[in-house]
Amino acid sequence: MTNTTAAPPEDTGVAPPADHADAPGWISRIAEGRAWLFLIVLVLVFEIWSRLSFGATFVGSTYNWQSIAIFTTAPLLLAVGETFVIISSGIDLSVGFTMGLAAVVAAHVTNITGQTLPAPLAVLAGVLAAVIVAGIPGFVNGLLISRLRVPPFIGTLGMYGVARGAAYLLAGGTTVPVSGNSFISTLGNGTIGGVPWLVIITIVFVIVMHYVLSQTRFGQHNYAIGANEQAARRAGIDIRRHVVWLYILSSMCAGLGGALYTARYTAGAAQAGEPLLLDCIAAVVIGGASLFGGSGSILGTVAGALVIAVIQYGLVFVDVQPFWQFVAVGVVIIISVLIDQLQRRFSGARQDE
Repeated sequence: MTNTTAAPPEDTGVAPPADHADAPGWISRIAEGRAWLFLIVLVLVFEIWSRLSFGATFVGSTYNWQSIAIFTTAPLLLAVGETFVIISSGIDLSVGFTMGLAAVVAAHVTNITGQTLPAPLAVLAGVLAAVIVAGIPGFVNGLLISRLRVPPFIGTLGMYGVARGAAYLLAGGTTVPVSGNSFISTLGNGTIGGVPWLVIITIVFVIVMHYVLSQTRFGQHNYAIGANEQAARRAGIDIRRHVVWLYILSSMCAGLGGALYTARYTAGAAQAGEPLLLDCIAAVVIGGASLFGGSGSILGTVAGALVIAVIQYGLVFVDVQPFWQFVAVGVVIIISVLIDQLQRRFSGARQDE
């Protein structure tokens, strides 16, 4: 008699991409698109609220959406880098003051180079200097975490303090204005076809990072490390090197955010990114990334950042005390995490059967 027993599947050494196909279909669909669902619900709520309160339209105002888009740029740039880190099962708490350090560097370099270079080249030099300097805290974070096995929370929290002190020292405890450069104001506050330059730059950057995460070997290795680090190591992935580059990428995203902050306000400030740390992590979590690692996407993070921006701007628009935005964002985070936990619980129950 021929033995028809199927051979066990070959162990490739790399964990499959994290998904929750075993969960009920409706839970999977809600979990995967929860950020976009939150966004639609919030927009409808503010539209109805504004019409009933004072007869104005929230959705139909171009100015509102332009403002929301600008609100989104800074936290989104930080959140893009944080997405890579969280998918790998890490976290980066230093990005807020890394952004502030980069903003101060951008202002100083733009002022110095502006004395000899044309205004556009001086601004470009400031942006490049900000991104390069921002990579230094990321490099140190990567070494601490990958070589010395310091937990990401502790290592990046320590770098948070170092970057904070360096930023305030470099700024002399005050803001650093950019003077005599008209181009930086155009870049930070100008528009093309009604779309702010800051938004255009952010969109291009997000598209590039989406491609890196979803279509390149670096991105696939990132998912593999977050899903199962031991399996990724057995598959031959150089985890130490990957982690170093991962935190450099996160810091450079914050560096770009700092440079654009300087362009928007024509001044660099050490505290530029301090209030954005919670927002950037919240955007990643609301967007569908799991703090356990192995899942998440740039597009989900974009939706998460828009959710936070709509909450912040919408509450101001309907004349509600801005302190309520912290409550609203917190509630959305809790709901998002509960949906993720519900999805994982169903998946775990199915796998145990």
